[in-house]
Amino acid sequence: MSNEQIPHTPSDNGIPIVNEAVNKNPVIVGLDIGTTKIAAIAGQKNEHGKLEILGFGRANSNGVQHGMVLNIDQTIKAIQQALENCYASNPTLDIKEVYVGIAGHHIKSLQTRGDIVRQNVEDEIRQDEIDRLVADQYRTYIPAGDKIIDVIPQEFTVDNFQNIPNPIGYSGVKVGANFHIITGDKNAIRNINRSVEKSGLTTKDLVLQPLASASAVMCDQDMEAGVVIVDIGGGTTDLAVFYEGILKHTAVIPFGGENITNDIKNGLGVLKTQAEQMKVQFGSALSDEAKANAFITIPGLRGMQPKEISVKNLANIIQARMSEIMDFVTYHLKQVGLDSKLLNGGVILTGGGSQLKHLIQLTEYVTGLNARIGLPNEHLQGGHIDELAKPMYSTCIGLILKGYNDYENKNKQFEDNFKHIKVPNNLQQEPIDVVVATVTDFQEVDEQVKEVKIKQRKTLKGLMDSMKTGLIELFKEEGDTQL
Repeated sequence: MSNEQIPHTPSDNGIPIVNEAVNKNPVIVGLDIGTTKIAAIAGQKNEHGKLEILGFGRANSNGVQHGMVLNIDQTIKAIQQALENCYASNPTLDIKEVYVGIAGHHIKSLQTRGDIVRQNVEDEIRQDEIDRLVADQYRTYIPAGDKIIDVIPQEFTVDNFQNIPNPIGYSGVKVGANFHIITGDKNAIRNINRSVEKSGLTTKDLVLQPLASASAVMCDQDMEAGVVIVDIGGGTTDLAVFYEGILKHTAVIPFGGENITNDIKNGLGVLKTQAEQMKVQFGSALSDEAKANAFITIPGLRGMQPKEISVKNLANIIQARMSEIMDFVTYHLKQVGLDSKLLNGGVILTGGGSQLKHLIQLTEYVTGLNARIGLPNEHLQGGHIDELAKPMYSTCIGLILKGYNDYENKNKQFEDNFKHIKVPNNLQQEPIDVVVATVTDFQEVDEQVKEVKIKQRKTLKGLMDSMKTGLIELFKEEGDTQL
């Protein structure tokens, strides 16, 4: 790819419109169908490998609860609104395929093991053999109502060699791997696909949301050190645990920002919109950090007296729910045998719910791990709008990166397969002359071919006639002798 600077012009909202004639990378769109919002972001990698945002649109989500599409019509309207806003930010976009995030209570995971015996044991292991090994795992038995969403290889083995991160280039008789298989409810998956298709789009791939978020906020050092990604969304909190560069565990915790809002609404007797506003503006995940003598005044309904809400009480409600979520995180870490001593990278908090005040302190207190906020600017080109650097867009940015990962892997696989095509020795040694021919040349060649065929037919006819004459003469001579 050329090293020259890609020319671009800013649109009305500051998003650069990249000249695609210069940048040959595809434009990839991530679609995050969440409980509180639906976001559509279009991005393209530049020559430095950084992601440039070409379009961005969002809309309020009404048909999704706890990460699952329950009302398809309302979800379609929200998707179309997000797309319209995305087109408004960049009218040059043409969105047809999208990478879609998936989460919800129905998501489950399991561990499997697979092996294949190789035919050509002397040859190096190639990508197509790994693909066959992965494809075999899609035949793993799962409950009747579920469907496999993704199969993720973990440690590979080649014969007696263990814990191989990438076996390509090795040689051996048997290659195998441990796999992390992610499954979901067929109806929930069908509802997502229907909503996308009826919005005039095609689902390129379904990606588990915590894995998408992880790719947006993590770097290689985090993978090596070992981290747990805690993506606090509106309807669920999604979990992904990485250790020694391998995905060890995924889980969906059935609580999120909506649960905190409902707790405030019910506990303080206010409207849901008021509860959400108080959570965002005055909420804290630690009641000890809240001022005991601070109060929030809520306007009364229909002439009723205004209501005063204690900031301390508000923080108590938030802390109770957030502590429950973090207890689930600790439980899952114990399930996979990864305690605070092993995950040196600690906890990376992301998603819209991670913006609560003092959440880092609460997380460190409950889990015993260091914690930080994960922002999706790890792979973004500088100069993007500040809104997209918020944790709530980690999933959507990660979906674009997942799309690019697939695109680059396909290109690499094509190159690897091309390298293994064996060229005959005579073609390798002797140069091939390339002749540029015109239509007239082909016509002349065609006439010459016809003449040769006619001559061949005449020659063959002459040969047959001479053989026939010779046989007649032979029989005549034999007859004359007998007489």
